[in-house]
Order: sequence, then C-alpha cells, then structure tokens
Amino acid sequence: MTPAYVFHPMAREHLPMIRCWLETPEVVRWWGDPDEQYALVSGDLDHPGMDQFIVALGEKPFGYIQCYALSAWNQGFGQQPPDTRGIDQFIGQPDMIDRGHGSGFIRQFAGGLLASGIPRIVTDPDPDNARAVRAYNKAGFQSERVIDTPDGPALMMVRNP
Repeated sequence: MTPAYVFHPMAREHLPMIRCWLETPEVVRWWGDPDEQYALVSGDLDHPGMDQFIVALGEKPFGYIQCYALSAWNQGFGQQPPDTRGIDQFIGQPDMIDRGHGSGFIRQFAGGLLASGIPRIVTDPDPDNARAVRAYNKAGFQSERVIDTPDGPALMMVRNP
C-alpha cells in the first residue's frame, strides 16, 4: 500500500528548513547554488501564480514541491492547454531518497491536481537526472522531448488525466 503524503502549504516558518535542504549534496547537484535557489524559493512565497508545499510522511517533513501557472513561468514548454501547471520538487532528507517516496508523493500530488480539473501537468528534469526521470515515469509522466530552458537542456515530461 502506498503511504499517504501530506502537503502543507509552505510558510515563512519553513524557510530555515528549506535553506538546510537546499544545501544537501543531492539537492545542490540538481538544483544548483543554494543561495540562488533560496532567493528564488523564498521570493516566490507571495507570488499568486506559485503554490509551494512541504511534503511530509506522517509528522516527518522530508520534501518540497512547487506548482506553478505556465503563464507565469513558461520554461520552453511551448503551447499547452489552458490551466496547465508545472511542477518541480526535491527530497531534502537524504535518508528518504531511493525509497520510492519521490514517485509516491509526485503521483499523489499530480493525481489531486488532475482530479481538480487541471488538464495537464508538465515538468522538466535534467535529462541526466536518471533518478528524477524514473520517479516521474513511475508517477505516470511520459517523456515528450528535450527543451531549452534558462538552466540548459531539460526533458519535458507530461501527465494527462
């Protein structure tokens, strides 16, 4: 049975934890400079087109997921159905990596979005990030094409209802 994940809306009190997570080697490897990423993540807290969540298993917070309107951040996804949302995520607790939690919480989160009427979800992992690509595939996403983003090439992946 897949565990039920809890998605707590991110708030200012979560920022110290996010800061620590952004400094873990695996997050730095794929998200980049912790100072830059912290400025972006904390700066988006009040943006109306960005929803940010702390992912928890029971009472244990272990990850971050953001969900955004493509109209605000179109990273080269091209024409998409209206109301399509983009997602990005990471696991900040190293002991939770390689245990199926990534695909599990992505599947649950994406399923909730699609059930609410969102027509499509897109994401753009680094093509070399085999762990992320595998997690998105297990969560029902399909690889579509390599796209150019401000951070370099990315693999556009989509999930439809």
